[in-house]
Amino acid sequence: MNTTDTLPVEKFQAGDFKSDLKPIWCPGCGDFGVVTALTRALAAIGRPPHEIAFVSGIGCSSRIPGYTTAYGFNTVHGRSLPIAQGIKLANPELLVLVASGDGDGFSIGGGHVAHVVRRNIDLTYIVMDNQIYGLTKGQLSPTSARGRKTATSNFGSLEDPVNPLLYVLGYGASFVAQGTPLDMVGLAKLIEEGIRFPGFAFINVQSPCVTYGEEEQQLKAQRSRVENLAALGHDPADRARAIELAREYGTKLHTGVLYRNPNPPPTYGEGVLQRQQALRKDAVPRQDILKRFLPQPSA
Repeated sequence: MNTTDTLPVEKFQAGDFKSDLKPIWCPGCGDFGVVTALTRALAAIGRPPHEIAFVSGIGCSSRIPGYTTAYGFNTVHGRSLPIAQGIKLANPELLVLVASGDGDGFSIGGGHVAHVVRRNIDLTYIVMDNQIYGLTKGQLSPTSARGRKTATSNFGSLEDPVNPLLYVLGYGASFVAQGTPLDMVGLAKLIEEGIRFPGFAFINVQSPCVTYGEEEQQLKAQRSRVENLAALGHDPADRARAIELAREYGTKLHTGVLYRNPNPPPTYGEGVLQRQQALRKDAVPRQDILKRFLPQPSA
């Protein structure tokens, strides 16, 4: 069960979730829009900042926890998902979000994605996908296109890019969406939907890097590639169609919910809770356990 829909809802403004720290991204970076959409989504959810935990790895996108008033945990590179899972299991009542980049999430951290999906941990995973390593000065990333020339591929990349949407769909994720800061209202709505979804939710955000990104990836250029899934009449319950649309990653920019499982499986947290309740029910009294190991006084 998603605790977001069972706890009392308060009224908040987006500004209630913005910290006093000023973002130090490059002017025009798409991540500015992600923070704005995120705070709007949190205001709509209505949970106070102290009931929210924001976890990140390393990269430009991973600065986000510091720009919010929620609890923040900046982990090591690629390890945000394991930390976030531990937080959620230790305190199931917390609303846990994870921020990552395409390199952080699908290179060094890529091995963790399959396991958080199969466990269906109740997390919202927001990946800012800019097809480059921006923080470390423009190296090739897992989602960089074949032929892309970067600081580490002077003659062009020889590798096919990772397709984040296909990855998570293939692993069996029950909520998969994609957005862009170009559509701030739509992105905020997607994040809100992901948070409310009872289980693991993946949101890929095409957030361009203005310093090292290519011209066709910038927000202005995105306008000609954006195709809103709702406007296309896409049914989010149609997983087969969602996979077909995901294959167009890199050529078309589909925004909206690609897939939402109409019958999502139980979350890992629910299974843990049921196991704990069963163990408590069948628990042997403490004194009986002590009798097995401690010497008993003679009659």
